[in-house]
Amino acid sequence: MSTLFVKKGDLVQVITGKDRGVTGKVIDVYPDSGRVIVEGVNRVKQHTRVGQSNRGGGKTGGIITTEAPIHASNVMVVDPEDGRPTRVGYRTEKVEKRRPDGSTYESTRNVRVSKRSGKDI
Repeated sequence: MSTLFVKKGDLVQVITGKDRGVTGKVIDVYPDSGRVIVEGVNRVKQHTRVGQSNRGGGKTGGIITTEAPIHASNVMVVDPEDGRPTRVGYRTEKVEKRRPDGSTYESTRNVRVSKRSGKDI
């Protein structure tokens, strides 16, 4: 399983493709295929079959417009400092954790950092 530099909820900008320059929020991340779904980007029409719900309610179906996944390499995280796209770096910091028995130990945690401004993302 691979890891991506993008997380769900990140504000990203599309850097290539038909939606280049559009900024949106990441709705979903698929690390196995390296793809992300961004709000308002790569909208496609999906034809759904007309069917009835279980309780005999209204009929569902027709043409629905939804977002399709795009490759993660086509987006960049937006820097919180100046609102421009930036690369993502990682900083390791030491943290103190607590065991269930009450004892503590020192561990490390990776923090995502903006390469442009150096601020935490």
